[in-house]
Amino acid sequence: MPDPRTPAHRSPQPDRPRRASRVRRAGGLLAAALALLAASGGTGAATPAPAALREVMFVGNNWDGTADVIAARGDFHRIGRVDVIPDKEERLREIYLNPVKLAFFLGVRNGPGEGHDQFVDDMYATPDGSSMVVSRPSFADVVSIDLRTGRVNWRFPVAGHRSDHMAVSPDGTRVAVSASTANTVHVLDIETGRQVGSFATGDKPHENVFTSDGLLWNMSIGEVTTALDAPWLDWTKGDRRITVVDARTFETVRVIDMRARLDAFGRSDLSDAVRPLVLTPDGKKAYFQVSFLGGFLEYDLDTDRITRLKNLPGGPATDPDRTTWVNDSRHHGLSVSPDGGKLCVAGTMDDYATVVDRATLQEGPLVPAAKPYWATVSGDGRSCVISESGSDRVSAIDFATGRRVATVEVGDHPQRVRLAHVPADWTGPSAG
Repeated sequence: MPDPRTPAHRSPQPDRPRRASRVRRAGGLLAAALALLAASGGTGAATPAPAALREVMFVGNNWDGTADVIAARGDFHRIGRVDVIPDKEERLREIYLNPVKLAFFLGVRNGPGEGHDQFVDDMYATPDGSSMVVSRPSFADVVSIDLRTGRVNWRFPVAGHRSDHMAVSPDGTRVAVSASTANTVHVLDIETGRQVGSFATGDKPHENVFTSDGLLWNMSIGEVTTALDAPWLDWTKGDRRITVVDARTFETVRVIDMRARLDAFGRSDLSDAVRPLVLTPDGKKAYFQVSFLGGFLEYDLDTDRITRLKNLPGGPATDPDRTTWVNDSRHHGLSVSPDGGKLCVAGTMDDYATVVDRATLQEGPLVPAAKPYWATVSGDGRSCVISESGSDRVSAIDFATGRRVATVEVGDHPQRVRLAHVPADWTGPSAG
């Protein structure tokens, strides 16, 4: 007779294999779910694989408000172009309706802009390569531009009335920007534009440099647009200093006054306005340019002393009148090769660039260049890449030979050139 505890339509014996099968299926589904959960970092949704990126260089065309994207090595061909002022009409309406903003806007045009608006000074990519972050001096802001759509992601108005040089942290998550009329550096989250910190500087903060030991350096250059350029009037240029802060807390670690160090070196005639500055790979030496100098200085960080000066030749057509040198920058652009053995110098007002052996300070061939305004290192580390603001092109100079190896045409008045990454299939923002 059937067991009264068992329903009449089902017997116990045949049910065992079906139940075991269901258990096995459930176990398999659970294992698959757990594997998926682990792969997604515990969020319950699979994380898409990161998009493939390619290494490029951003070239900021200051006067026409664009940034060219070029290959980071090889022939350095142009890949695409980004409009970095898609909101130009909106910004201009704000400026023309505000007399104070208008006065500073025109001041930038007629001062450091040499009669032109300054629409792009510096730029970096976000770590995922999706956006370009740009400082725009005439608009006194920093914006993030979506590289796919060309639209503004976020905008950060800086303190005061002009934004200037930037630097990106070693992990790519933060960007520091000089607010040159407010004597302030803002540090922003590169993805959101939110300010994570700031610190006070000397007069007219300019170049920023993050270091591998967790510090952030800012060089303030003082007033560079007056005609008080005689050496004995150098004191009128303002409070110039290097401010070094902790890159996490933004507390000042030290202040370096190059005036005292130049005097100790026996060169009280030189300006103490430190322009571009680079550190050697081991972080023991700094090389920097100062206003009015055709050459550069070497600074030993361990001994806190200036140790060498390199004077470079003048250009054949260089005007000796210091008041004609743009923003007091006789030479403006300096980079160091990845092995630390060579320096590349942009001789801005002398119309050349040259590679200098760091051990001997012997320069190589003087490569003709029209008002070179910046120098950086190619993606493969083999070349120095300079912007030629006077001829609207970028040139690459081989570190080994000191010879030009490539040239590419870009937009109006290129200045800053930065290594970056963009999506591998990117050729420019989509229309509309």
